[in-house]
Amino acid sequence: MHAMKTRGPQIVLVRHGETAWSRSGQHTGRTDVPLLEDGRRMGRLLAEPLKAWNFAQVWTSPLSRAAETCALAGFGDVAQKRDDLMEWDYGDYEGITGDDIRKERPGWALWKDGAPNGETAAHVGARVERVIAEACAVKGDVLIFAHGHLLRVLAARWLDLSPECGRMFMLGTASISVLSLDGDGTQPVIVTWNDMTHLKM
Repeated sequence: MHAMKTRGPQIVLVRHGETAWSRSGQHTGRTDVPLLEDGRRMGRLLAEPLKAWNFAQVWTSPLSRAAETCALAGFGDVAQKRDDLMEWDYGDYEGITGDDIRKERPGWALWKDGAPNGETAAHVGARVERVIAEACAVKGDVLIFAHGHLLRVLAARWLDLSPECGRMFMLGTASISVLSLDGDGTQPVIVTWNDMTHLKM
């Protein structure tokens, strides 16, 4: 029998549970919108699937929707807060839906145009590159609780794509995604993406 190859370290990404603004499609950057009761239930449902790993480090955005999801999943006592994991700063578009923005600014897209008095995709890309460098220096698996747009940019940069390519990766609330390297340990890959099967319980 061939011995199974040991897998490389993994970075596990968890988007926070549902909030009123994530449900309504409002851009939620730095506003500290709390989890809905449904969002708290989602957080508790993350505990079981995340037992599949033995994490060397757990990091969370300091915003309460991510930090509370982290705590409900059972990692509140070990998590370290990282400002670089805060959501995209939407500036003047905070709390506004994409449809309403496009009424005033036809053709607007966050990925291409960024937000006035907020961040561009490149700004967010620079933040996640620091997170990736730090995660790669950890010996073992890393668990990250953060936000939809931020995690989509992180995945794009992990794959050495431009930050704007995060637009191609959909991410549901309380989803689990796994990044790693291929069997040779050289090529960054996505192992699983946007897994929400644990929420169907």
